[in-house]
Formats: sequence, C-alpha cells, structure tokens
Amino acid sequence: MAKEISTYVKLQVKGGQANPAPPVGPALGSKGVNIMEFCKQFNARTQDKIGKVVPVVITVYNDKSFDFVIKTAPAAIQLMEAAKIQKGSKEPNRAKNGKVTWAQVEEIAKDKMPDLNCFTLQSAMKMVAGTARSMGLTIDGAAPWEN
Repeated sequence: MAKEISTYVKLQVKGGQANPAPPVGPALGSKGVNIMEFCKQFNARTQDKIGKVVPVVITVYNDKSFDFVIKTAPAAIQLMEAAKIQKGSKEPNRAKNGKVTWAQVEEIAKDKMPDLNCFTLQSAMKMVAGTARSMGLTIDGAAPWEN
C-alpha cells in the first residue's frame, strides 16, 4: 500500500552543499524530517552540480520519511551564466545589462524542457526569452520562428 503524503517542501539549495543551516534546517525540521539524512542524500545526488543552485521538491510522508526530486537549474540562473553577469537589471525596461543569443536561449530551453509546462521547443524558447527580458537582457538577432 502507498504511503500517505503529509506535505511537499520546495527549496533551492546549492548542489553538493546542503547543510542543516537555514534554509534547509528550519524548513525540514518543522515537518519532522531527519535533516542530516536529507543533506547526505542530496549532497550525494548533486555531486556533479557543486555550487550551482538546484531546485528540489521534497515529498514528506506521514511516517516522517521523505523522497525528493531534483529539478533543473532556474532559467534566470542559466541566463546569468550565459550572459556572464552577476545579477539582473534593476530597471529591465530602461537599463539593459547583458546580451544572449538565440542559440543560448535554445540550449537553455532544451535543458529546462522537462520542468516547463509546454510541449514545443518554440514555446519553451519564448518562456526563456521572457525571463531574459524581465532580467534586462537583450537577445541578439531575430527569433528563429520569425524567419
């Protein structure tokens, strides 16, 4: 028989660097989850992504056991790496602070495809392009579907 789900916890933690300090400790401690066990499992499964922000969805069951699913890095983080900037613009409609190409947008969209709620690569690219625009990034060239 399946376990009864108590709650879900969503966190963004740096890969391979989970520890009981905030935000992990308080979020899981209030649900009664063994924090150190989560940290050990998470760090073991994210050894290849050390230092990168990794979203994780933790399913907590009534018997205080848990499972977790690791998602792909947020589009904003990937865009900042592609544009080689530290953070987005304070006024994205006025001050542009970086550039990405449509090829980079397509690569990020392909990476994010399993976590996005879209079915085609074109719609995924439009979502990533919207994130880039709201960060103050400009996208070089014309969109591939406009040619």
